[in-house]
This record gives sequence, C-alpha cells and structure tokens, in this order.
Amino acid sequence: MLPDERRNFIYSYLHQYARVTIGDLAKLLDVSHMTVRRDVQCMEQEGKVVTISGGVKLNEVLRQELPYLEKSMLHHQSKRSIGAAAERLVESGQVIYLDAGTTTYEAARCIASKLKKVTIITNDFTISDFLMNMPHINLFHTGGQVDIRNRSCVGNSAANFIRSLNIDVAFISTSSWDIEHGLSTPDEGKAQVKQAVLASARRNVLVSDSSKYGKYGMFHICPLNELDDIIYDDLLPETIEEKLKLMHIGLHKATLH
Repeated sequence: MLPDERRNFIYSYLHQYARVTIGDLAKLLDVSHMTVRRDVQCMEQEGKVVTISGGVKLNEVLRQELPYLEKSMLHHQSKRSIGAAAERLVESGQVIYLDAGTTTYEAARCIASKLKKVTIITNDFTISDFLMNMPHINLFHTGGQVDIRNRSCVGNSAANFIRSLNIDVAFISTSSWDIEHGLSTPDEGKAQVKQAVLASARRNVLVSDSSKYGKYGMFHICPLNELDDIIYDDLLPETIEEKLKLMHIGLHKATLH
C-alpha cells in the first residue's frame, strides 16, 4: 500500500471510530509502528489529525471531507434511520430541498418509497440520478460548479438558483456541527449553497448522525438556533441533547433498529 493510500485509510478509519492506537493501525495496515508514526506525523502537519497518548484522533477542526463513496460506507444504519425520520416530516404537494450528502440520499429513498407527490430540488447528482425515473417526483437540479469529490454542485451559481425558489422543507446535511460553532464546513462553495437554502426555506431541518458532532470547519454557515429541527441518531450523548433542548429546536431522535 502506497503512503497516500495508507493515510486515506487512516483518515477514513478515524471518521468511523474517532480514535485509534498506533499498534492497532500497524496491525490493520500490516506495517511497522514507525511507518504509522510517519504517516500520522504527515497528517498532523496537514491539520487532519491530532496525536494523543499512544494513538491518534481526528482534529476537531475539519480540514477536508471524505469523498462521497467513502462517506456512503460509514454509519449506514444511522443514516437510514435518519432518512426514515426525515420522510415523516414531508407532506404531499410540498417543495422539498435535499442537500448533497449520503444521509439526505437515504431521505430521498424513503420519500420516494412512500409515493408522495412532491417537488424535490437537490444539488446532489446521486440523489437526482436515483429520483430521475420516479413519476411522482417533480425533480430539479441546482446546476453550478461541480464538486467531483462529493458528486454535487456548489458555489454562487447553485446558490443563486436556490435563492429564486420558495421551499417548504429543506433537509440540510453537514460534515461538522456543535453548539459553540453551529453549522460549518471546510468548503466555501458548500457554505454559499447552505446559506442560500436557509434563506429560501420555510422550515430548515439538519440531518446528521452523531459522528459529525463536535467538529467545525473554517466556514461558518449558521448558529444552531437558526434551524427549526434537528434529526439525529441515538448515539448523541445525553448531555448534548439536554443542551439542545434549551435552544428550543425541534429534536427528532432516529432510533437504530
């Protein structure tokens, strides 16, 4: 395995498990402890990870998101449960926005399966491809600058199209959120799109599994109190739930089955 492949593996692994020991990484990669330490040192210099006693964890400051395919393989059960909970907020005849992401893809699957006649706007190519042949879905894609890594459109062109719309319910994804920093992203183009959605939608709903909580990116999107609802999985710590309840946001816990 080449150095870049090892480092991508480590970064992906940490998105799933949050932290890992040097010894476990050496076994997983079948390399020496010294090789792992060199990889970790390089990743730390890039700002992606932080070394801890005997191991490594993700940096709370998110520098880069995982590619779409890698994200789709993580926390799948949580995303499916969140998608099912999102569908219950949708009524026939509504205009729905589905943000780019693997959790919103699960929401798209659930909405389509209920055969509700709705209009869906999305900036996500995977979602639009899935919905394209659904006769009960009136589908719009935002267009705009293509983000190949995340299979979506970002930037001002996409944002300007969204600003021209009146949206009933927007399901917004994020790679990073917490009470202190609100919603954020390491990508300026994504921030522009999400801020346009927040301004255009009557009801804004964050959909996020608990692994995204406690991280923040360079570009601030909004404080949490600008959201109407948050749909999350039952792995979010109770202490965080209690703090969220004080913010008077509609909270919907998607229970894993």
